[in-house]
Amino acid sequence: MRLLELSPTLILVLNFGLWPVIHFVAGYLAARRPRSFFQPGRGLYRLLKFEASGRIYERFGVRVWKDWLPDFGDFFKPGFPKKKLKARSREYLETFYVETCRAEFAHWLTMAGAPVFLLWNEWWVELIMVGYALAVNLPCIIVQRYNRARLARLLEKGLNPDSPSAGD
Repeated sequence: MRLLELSPTLILVLNFGLWPVIHFVAGYLAARRPRSFFQPGRGLYRLLKFEASGRIYERFGVRVWKDWLPDFGDFFKPGFPKKKLKARSREYLETFYVETCRAEFAHWLTMAGAPVFLLWNEWWVELIMVGYALAVNLPCIIVQRYNRARLARLLEKGLNPDSPSAGD
């Protein structure tokens, strides 16, 4: 049941135009959180036993499609692009590790915006909006968790990140 009665044109504009705004605001809010807010070993960001090695995500073919996803990690300054490893120092890998949490937070925050569409849409349209939110954000969350699992494995084993086997 919709709470607002709007014209069909305005509903279309809102349904298509609000998602980019939600993405933008979520990215901005995530970028403004202090680094200390993101603790990879706690809460939402803690890797579960079944995903600890990242192998579970390989079953979804993450290695094949992860490079197709856009990276807006450096859209807001100071940003951190996560498309490719730019260094192999321990400090860089630790930063990358934490920044996967920031990216994951932005995608969870974006999905949290889906219920706002119930204000002017019928329930079946809301299902489409939720489907969009899941289809666009879950792959990104999977990639962040996959990368975090791989980085955790490197950092915990104390492997020299400059060694050829470190990037497997």
